[in-house]
Amino acid sequence: MPETPSPERTAKSTPTRRIPLVIGAVLVGAVVGYIGVSSLKRPAAGDVACNGAVALANKIAPLAHGEVAALTMATTPLQLPDLAFEDANGQPKKLSDFRGKTVLVNLWATWCVPCRREMPALDSLQTKLGGKDFEVVAINIDTRDPDKPRNFLKEANLTNLGYFSDQKAKVFQDLKNIGKALGMPTSVLVDAKGCEIANIAGPAEWASDDAITLLKAAVQPASAGF
Repeated sequence: MPETPSPERTAKSTPTRRIPLVIGAVLVGAVVGYIGVSSLKRPAAGDVACNGAVALANKIAPLAHGEVAALTMATTPLQLPDLAFEDANGQPKKLSDFRGKTVLVNLWATWCVPCRREMPALDSLQTKLGGKDFEVVAINIDTRDPDKPRNFLKEANLTNLGYFSDQKAKVFQDLKNIGKALGMPTSVLVDAKGCEIANIAGPAEWASDDAITLLKAAVQPASAGF
């Protein structure tokens, strides 16, 4: 059942209608507001530089079952926006800083119950697969009280994930604008060139055998020449 936003996450405008989300996804308020169908911008015809990501998506599609059955594989070559956020030290980071790695970009917030429940699995995934070829980039989009998400991770003993944040929630807006963010949590699997492989609206059991098998098949070694 969708979570009701608190006053600090009240929408700035009223859309024509709401888009139904997958079970467990939470409709986003705050800076981004509720999302109407008419507000989504679909990707353009495609970026030929990302043809390889679509080919990879087709290859691993049979593995999208069980705990990761909700993954939507890329069908159009799409270069993601160069998402901008900050690291744990408040230093600027961009998605392009992770070129050469397969990246699972995840957007989360402490007010999002499914997000909080998903974080231990993401932390475990980073422990199992994180390294020179793969990284979980979980970006917090709380717009108030920057200590709250840090304290949540500390209290839950989630120490394997790097801490990334965007207090303006612009990363959500950027993904929303290309139709890749419909609610919270949202995740996008990105190849070493910054191209979309797959996305999911809602939580997933990222530490499950199903997820690990799929992600191992998606990871391209850094030595592959990216």
